[in-house]
Amino acid sequence: MKNVLNNTKKRFLMVTMFATLLSFAHEGSFLIAKNDADKISVTLTDVKVGNLLSIKGDNGIVLYKELIKEEGTYTKGFDLTSLPDGEYIFELDKDVEINTIPFSVTSNKVNFNKDLETTIYKPVTRIKGEMVYISRLSLNKSPLAIAVYFTPEDGSAHVPELMYSETIENTENVSRIFRLSGLNKGDYKIIYKTDGKVFTKEITN
Repeated sequence: MKNVLNNTKKRFLMVTMFATLLSFAHEGSFLIAKNDADKISVTLTDVKVGNLLSIKGDNGIVLYKELIKEEGTYTKGFDLTSLPDGEYIFELDKDVEINTIPFSVTSNKVNFNKDLETTIYKPVTRIKGEMVYISRLSLNKSPLAIAVYFTPEDGSAHVPELMYSETIENTENVSRIFRLSGLNKGDYKIIYKTDGKVFTKEITN
């Protein structure tokens, strides 16, 4: 079995690598309005059903989350003045990007800084026949770690086999193409790590 896995690993061929300019038109996702009582109204444009809106503390703990149920424009009021003093973020998790805007609470006063609003573009995995296409845009050239694991469908492996790994640095546009043809049947899992987040894509061959 070990020889089979080793042969499979050798045949897991990265066909080519190239840089492609990905076109993402991005404008600020969060429209913040504040009334005299420091109540916050959050408006999100161009949202889709299934997008996830969260409020997180600076330790990453989720304090609030809501799945968007209607497409278009979302508006909701939040009373953030009762939060303990500290740093927080609003996070909107969309199909191919994650938008965040930080805010702070000090003595029941809420302050947003639009200049610190950020966008993280998720790694995108597309499958066409025997080819797997990977792309990722990072305007700040954040490192991207890619690891591909294989589990044979006959259940003979107790743990997934690492087939390929790479960490890409100092690159704004990342593109990779992998070929799955001729490989043993089973399940593949691609794990991406970037900007402190982990993304996973599973493929059955």
